[in-house]
Amino acid sequence: MSHWFSMQLPAIGQPLQRVEHDALPVAGAGQVVIRVKACGVCRTDLHIVDGDLPFPAHPVVPGHEVIGTVVEVGAGVAFVKIGDRVGVPWLGWTCGSCEACLSGHENLCQQARFTGYQIAGGYAEYAIADARYVFAIPPAYTDVEAAPLLCAGLIGYRAYAMAQRELQASVRRIGLCGFGAAAHLVAQVARHQGSEVYAFTRPGDLAAQELARGLGAAWAGGSDEAAPQPLDAALIFAPVGALVPLALQAVRAAGVVVCAGIHMSDIPSFPYSLLWRERKLVSVANLTRADGDAFMKIAGKTKLDVTTKNYPLGEANRALDDLRHGRFSGAAVLLP
Repeated sequence: MSHWFSMQLPAIGQPLQRVEHDALPVAGAGQVVIRVKACGVCRTDLHIVDGDLPFPAHPVVPGHEVIGTVVEVGAGVAFVKIGDRVGVPWLGWTCGSCEACLSGHENLCQQARFTGYQIAGGYAEYAIADARYVFAIPPAYTDVEAAPLLCAGLIGYRAYAMAQRELQASVRRIGLCGFGAAAHLVAQVARHQGSEVYAFTRPGDLAAQELARGLGAAWAGGSDEAAPQPLDAALIFAPVGALVPLALQAVRAAGVVVCAGIHMSDIPSFPYSLLWRERKLVSVANLTRADGDAFMKIAGKTKLDVTTKNYPLGEANRALDDLRHGRFSGAAVLLP
């Protein structure tokens, strides 16, 4: 079809608007055009819509958990072909020549451009992506199941891997603060690698606690409850700064707390005793293509149980509002 539509954010404080297009997008050099089959709704999308992140100088088509089929390839594209099923993540372009890129930290490139932010994303029937920044998707996953892997899965994996690196050891007991899209996936990865999982949800969120236990968590409770045992590490996915002191209190001496969101409310002051005894507080920023390759291998070997709530693309505003108010467990996915 040549007629298609996207959902665009014209400005902060306004709802997404349906925009009609009469001509299909055209791939430039190094690019691919993708017919979108599913797009996850990420909390970062909500931060853009709600103005927690700086608004770019143009309307935004959100969405960086994109699954689709390649329908056109541009000049110079060698490793992706028409008909391939691919995923498009948050990191959409980097310069490749700065110190960060050359040192293996392309996620920190100062000139990076991000899908669904500076680059039009997957809240649309078609999208354009840099062919270097798309991933092959394990065949065991449907389009709907695969969409949350592109950010919830990737960021969860990067946060878990960072905890392992900081500890310089395996993680015996890990706490997950905020049991949503990312946590319900990384919980399964952690369980597969031998970790005990302790899930902290919004107080009273019995559905999320039940989901956590169903995915093998050793314990699930509210964030206002104390961990039953000292944790080696805690990953914070909820954008709530007040969770940082609580997480530090929950981890053992020499333990680590990883803040995994792109935005968080202010962290309140806390006594130095919570950080003392060589506890570490670190953050995760974006992702790298190496993260994507590593995580997709894990997801291909171990089929993850992906819990989703599906919405038609035209109801993107409702999906975002449901996410904002915690009206579902797991991940929301838009379907063109």
